[in-house]
Amino acid sequence: MKKTFLLLFLFIGQFIIAQMPSYYNDVNMSLTGLALKTALSNKVKNTHTTLLPYSSSSFDTWDALKLSDVNPLNSSQVLLIYGWENGTDGNVTNDHERGINNTGGNVGNWNREHVFAKSLATPSLKTSNPGPGTDMHNLRPADVQWNGTRSSLKFISGSGNSHATGGGWYPGDEWKGDVARIIMYMYIRYDGDGSSEAQTQCLPINVGIGTTNSTDSNMIDLFLQWNVDDPISAIELQRNPVSEARQGNRNPFIDNPALATRIWGGAQAQDTWGTLAVADFKSTAFKVYPNPSNTHSITVSLPNQNGATIDLYNISGQLIRQQKTTSKSEELTNIPTGFYMLKITSSTQISVKKLIVN
Repeated sequence: MKKTFLLLFLFIGQFIIAQMPSYYNDVNMSLTGLALKTALSNKVKNTHTTLLPYSSSSFDTWDALKLSDVNPLNSSQVLLIYGWENGTDGNVTNDHERGINNTGGNVGNWNREHVFAKSLATPSLKTSNPGPGTDMHNLRPADVQWNGTRSSLKFISGSGNSHATGGGWYPGDEWKGDVARIIMYMYIRYDGDGSSEAQTQCLPINVGIGTTNSTDSNMIDLFLQWNVDDPISAIELQRNPVSEARQGNRNPFIDNPALATRIWGGAQAQDTWGTLAVADFKSTAFKVYPNPSNTHSITVSLPNQNGATIDLYNISGQLIRQQKTTSKSEELTNIPTGFYMLKITSSTQISVKKLIVN
């Protein structure tokens, strides 16, 4: 998710190597493929120790979302999944934020969106007793009307802001990575453990439209690509520890999106621990100079490479420029003053560097 409210330290934190949380100390991270999927599945199931009530007088899913999805810049608001506008255009359905206590079912309220739609699970996600429908990893605040517009449409490829298209639902450029990582979590959490509530309950092929994965016919490659295209965001990083504190488990694909690549293959996703990238992708000593730059220009040196893609991200996590080159050196010019992250991807190597332009 790419947001204008991201603070610099949070944005940079998406790219630097972070320590693996102790939560995973008993998971064998040397595993690959479906063996790793099974290990992570056992972990998130065994640590899901608290089932939150959907609605009650005690702490419930409404209360949970007010903690996990609070706007980092305004504690009186929550962020609305699928939203993109700041509330000034007079159309509340596309709002990006909403008053934290403005809950309910009326126009201008926010309610609880099941990203993996309840009716698309087999069996349907129950919210009573409580059940899988109360898992806060799958719940996000959403505008009531826009939530209704999505309804139970399956996710489909698209671009731009969220909208219905081709008989499906595109969640928006800002939210597609969030959606992908939620679907992956729901798949491994409710993948079939013999109980009446979880018999291969949340298959990605039932909630998304696209080609099936060659490693796992229950996964579709669309979610893997979204996981790559839209890196983890501040709100996701905020949600994971809140979810662990309240229900006991974490979403592994938020902690490290590269886990998805290690299980299902595809394009290399962001490796936040610096330990899980597939063998063909490794850190490299690409050079960027001058850094800091006082001329609004930089040169990227590409030793021993036959070509690369250079992505420039601003402080908001937004991709603002992409250049492809087949030379050993590439110049980027007319870069506005600011802080940036530069991602350089060749056929065999990936590197990310901080950049300051004065």
